[in-house]
Amino acid sequence: MTIVAAIQMLSQADLAANLAQAEQLLVNAVAEGAKLVVLPEVFAMFSSTRQREIAEQEAGESPPIQNWLAEISRRYQIWIVAGTIPLLVEGEATRVAAASLVYDDQGVQRARYDKIHLFDVDVADGQGSYRESDNFVAGNKPLTIDTPYGRLGVAVCYDIRFPELFRLMLDEGMEILAVPAAFTLHTGEAHWLALLKARAIENQIYVIGANQGGEHTAKRKTSGGSVIIDPWGLVLAEAARGEAFITSSIDLARLQVIRCNMPIAKHRRFSVNAKPGLL
Repeated sequence: MTIVAAIQMLSQADLAANLAQAEQLLVNAVAEGAKLVVLPEVFAMFSSTRQREIAEQEAGESPPIQNWLAEISRRYQIWIVAGTIPLLVEGEATRVAAASLVYDDQGVQRARYDKIHLFDVDVADGQGSYRESDNFVAGNKPLTIDTPYGRLGVAVCYDIRFPELFRLMLDEGMEILAVPAAFTLHTGEAHWLALLKARAIENQIYVIGANQGGEHTAKRKTSGGSVIIDPWGLVLAEAARGEAFITSSIDLARLQVIRCNMPIAKHRRFSVNAKPGLL
């Protein structure tokens, strides 16, 4: 069994303050034995106007966020799924990638996932309209990676609404899904938990959802509710709103028993194929 954690933050447009907040919450999770920790989306910088600036800093010789992630994962000997940070995209003059990086317990970056589904929607809240594609470039490849704790898949926020993505990841052996997010208050209260539970149940996987949770600006509020869910759909740990960390043990032997007793993957009658440009 392994203890995993989700970190819930109230990130602002202050890099140093955000990293300090993240480290304190990580320390608390490590004190409870966490070995795999998931940070929320935009954990280091919650500002649509500063994404390009941060991405250019991260492209330099001493990238501040990536150096911090390497040092923190090595210092506390944990695997980190690092929410999202902005990284430059070749050929793009203004937009950046929303990249979720995976670091091992030696501080080595093991993988990168660029958010595939961008949140271009109208929402009945204070902001009203969201157009992530104005600032970000969509990724085009799902990610699964072997870890000491199981085969890990990574998706980000709006991705969770597209179940075919997770069938592709299941075909690659996914056992644990990390979902960094910054769900709006309006959509999160309605759909966050239901969507995460559905992905856990239909794929028979553990899900670690790490959300932002509070008021970031007068117009932008996020829903919190970070959660760890087992392959049967049971909620093992859950946060309210505000800064928080949650931990729970996961057991891949239990996962295998559930899959053996109800072999959903074997009973599938349809396959999912990626569109051209994916995979």
